[in-house]
Amino acid sequence: MESITSDSMDSSPILMVSSAFLPTGSLIESLIHISHEVSSVDNKLPLLQARNVAKLTRKIKLLSSLFEDIRESSGPLPPSLILCLTELYTVIRKAKVLIQECKDGSCLWNVLQSEFMSKQFHVLVKEMGMALDILPLSLINVTPDVREQVELLHKQIKRVDAFLDPVEFQRREEILKLMSNNNENKYGNKRISDCKKQMERIMCGIGLKNHAEYEEEILKLEGEARKQAGTGGLIVVSNINNLISLVSYSKSMIFGDAKYDEKIISKLDHKAVVKRSASLPRDIDPSPSTSQSMILHIPDEFRCPISLDLMKDPVIVASGHTYDRSPIAQWINSGHHTCPKSGQKLIHMALIPNYALKCLIRQWSEENNIQLTSEMRSSSEEKSTSKRKEMENSVDHISASKAAIDSVKLTAEFLVGKLATGSPDTQRQAAYQLRLLAKTGMINRQLISEAGAIPFLVTLLGSHDPQIQENAVTALLNLSIFDNNKVLIMAAGAIDNIIEVLQSGKTMEAKENAAAAIFSLSMIDDYKVTIGARPRAIPALVGLLREGTSVGKRDAATALFNLAIYNANKANVVVAGAVPLLIELLMDDTAGITDDALAVLALLSGNLEGLEEIRKNRTMVPLLVDLLRFGSAKGKENAVTLLLGLCKNGGEELTRRLILHPHSIPSLQRLISDGSLKARRKGEALLKLLNRLCFQSSHSSSQNSSQNSSHNSLE
Repeated sequence: MESITSDSMDSSPILMVSSAFLPTGSLIESLIHISHEVSSVDNKLPLLQARNVAKLTRKIKLLSSLFEDIRESSGPLPPSLILCLTELYTVIRKAKVLIQECKDGSCLWNVLQSEFMSKQFHVLVKEMGMALDILPLSLINVTPDVREQVELLHKQIKRVDAFLDPVEFQRREEILKLMSNNNENKYGNKRISDCKKQMERIMCGIGLKNHAEYEEEILKLEGEARKQAGTGGLIVVSNINNLISLVSYSKSMIFGDAKYDEKIISKLDHKAVVKRSASLPRDIDPSPSTSQSMILHIPDEFRCPISLDLMKDPVIVASGHTYDRSPIAQWINSGHHTCPKSGQKLIHMALIPNYALKCLIRQWSEENNIQLTSEMRSSSEEKSTSKRKEMENSVDHISASKAAIDSVKLTAEFLVGKLATGSPDTQRQAAYQLRLLAKTGMINRQLISEAGAIPFLVTLLGSHDPQIQENAVTALLNLSIFDNNKVLIMAAGAIDNIIEVLQSGKTMEAKENAAAAIFSLSMIDDYKVTIGARPRAIPALVGLLREGTSVGKRDAATALFNLAIYNANKANVVVAGAVPLLIELLMDDTAGITDDALAVLALLSGNLEGLEEIRKNRTMVPLLVDLLRFGSAKGKENAVTLLLGLCKNGGEELTRRLILHPHSIPSLQRLISDGSLKARRKGEALLKLLNRLCFQSSHSSSQNSSQNSSHNSLE
């Protein structure tokens, strides 16, 4: 175990602040509760990823002993321990969601995704190890047994490799073979009884044993197809459709159903889509109360601008902006009299309930099975609360808020001092703790920048130590979420250093977070111009689009989209070779960025060079028609935008190809009936264009026919 020495960051008396300044009591109780919850899975292991689930739950069970010892200890907790515990809570919460997916998700889909899911378990274990790197065991009072267990666990995590169960790999191969046989009718002359036995054995092996379980599996696959429509690409949706077909066929063969169920597949064309990826940049975690936001995409307008979490009780301040009640009340109670989003001075401090938005959030939450765990009191209940109690609560809240702010301020100042004067090991630890501290809370981000962290973090971007560089760029990414910090980061000359990390960073995560930082900084219009003018910026993003992981590709695509909003940058994105890559990514089932790639292409189609590059690819028309059929709501909107642009500027030949495609007109008609306002408008314009061409062709044919008749009569 790497214990913190006397030269460590927690040895300073400045930082030995009372744990009451931060909600450590509730944090430790939450850790104990969730670790027991996850550990209990040991007794009822899911059928899939059983070995990985068992290994992870055993590690969490060991940590629960540590949490219980910390709860029993008295005295203040070191800030690095609080950061470590917060990070461990995040990891255990992610573990809970992943285990839940193994238990409740589609059996067939999880088997096909077995390699990907194994890697997810490996990533969680590595994140647990990174959190334990800053655990100050020498400064906390735990029993020798627990100390020994945690040290051993930390060493084991450093050596752990990803584990892919050979049994699940074999199941995966069998299912792929079944899919191939089912799709291509390769059963040949095999006896029906043999086929039935083979299917029954394979399906039983993944947990499908009775008629009801088959029905449930079809519904789960249907839901998975909707989730994957915006991210997984057409190949993924097609594969899931094939799985639905396989389960339906197996059910009819094994249980003798008289009718092959086609209805379930047809529903996929027009149901609403739930997007799997979260909209937050990497390393910024959602609230514990909204753990499902790790899976679902929360609309930006439903997020509080301060906490970035799903709002439970939206209120309007004097500037007209909407916030969640608790974060904005904390902001005002801590002495601020400005709107956090606009910086405008508030002429009054009243918080006006936004009932319309609250109703929309409640409706969206019900549709996506999200429980709003801490409902705010109704107005009638608020009226019945005594004035005296309100005042007491307000005083307590202000006191706690100020104490927490003082604690974070002292911590930030101390860590910045270590960045400036510490050894490389100390700088690595300090940068990592600042990275964690900046993960949540606008006030934290503000206090860290006020402590002078940004110039030192910018300098560390050039470090030869991979972890220092990665921690520095990620800390800057997290700090950049606060708009005022964007200005400070750019003023510190960070952009060239960030581009250097993007282009030749020591780790892939450093490159990805550099791309995410560019996306964040380019939210300000002036910086779109500044960043786009750097000759290496856009080519480096295109390079990440080509070579990055799925996360890196998404970061690159969103950053390119932001930069391409500024017209002068569109041509640079095209020249850098982005268009062919983006078209490939539309079909790439491993990248998972269908909607992001399509959005960039739709934006680039507003540029003549971009449109010409898109038109060169002859597969675009059938590809875009398929996206109209199977894509997400946003994907359909961008697909029809591209088709309209291509037909307007692509000449008669391209438009005729669209007319001749058997699914184009039905898909457009469905879009006009069910799509968003923008999609309906574009769909109607495209349909009119196609009708006009048909009319002109018909008119031209009739004229030619008439001329031929006249010519024949003259003869």
